[in-house]
Amino acid sequence: MSFISNIFGGGSSNAAPAPSNVKIHPKIDNGFPQARAGFSGGTLTCHCATNPVKIKVAAQSAHNHACGCTKCWKPTGAVFSQIAVVSRDAVSVTANGDKLQIVDPAAAIQRYACKDCGVHMYGRIENAEHPLYGLDFIHTELSSESGWSPPEFAAFVSSIIESGYPPAKMDAVRARLSDLGLQPYDALSPPIMDLIATHAAKKSGALAA
Repeated sequence: MSFISNIFGGGSSNAAPAPSNVKIHPKIDNGFPQARAGFSGGTLTCHCATNPVKIKVAAQSAHNHACGCTKCWKPTGAVFSQIAVVSRDAVSVTANGDKLQIVDPAAAIQRYACKDCGVHMYGRIENAEHPLYGLDFIHTELSSESGWSPPEFAAFVSSIIESGYPPAKMDAVRARLSDLGLQPYDALSPPIMDLIATHAAKKSGALAA
């Protein structure tokens, strides 16, 4: 077996799963509803049976996507997280905020999670120089309301390998994401990458501010 086959799993006796059998996320695997016209937000609730943390989001979400990174919260059994953004001024804690703690204070995104159940309630960027400053990251699956913007793409797909996903099964993962209408990227989507690059270019003077 070649060196490349050893790395990427070629020649293995374990056949890759059919794309239709690949699990992504319980809110994605069976398809997902479209956004509801005029939808203006809802309440996110952690998984605690008593005294749950509640977050009010007073806006429709944007850039909803499946994320394969190792930092975003995922429900049990999910390979990807499902995460979107909203303006930070649309996010407020309405119940049991004393249960919130920052998962990693050194991270660019300060992810606030419930100390009891571990669910990430929102992520906030405090560095005003960050290209995504002003946007909070939320998991719309924590809301009982329907009408949120649906996932549009899949980001950091190759990062699921860092969580232990078999490299030999990645072709099936990308095929399944494509079947679901979620273009797989190994970074963020082109519009978001363009936004980040534009911010950097304006900072450096390559583009007019």
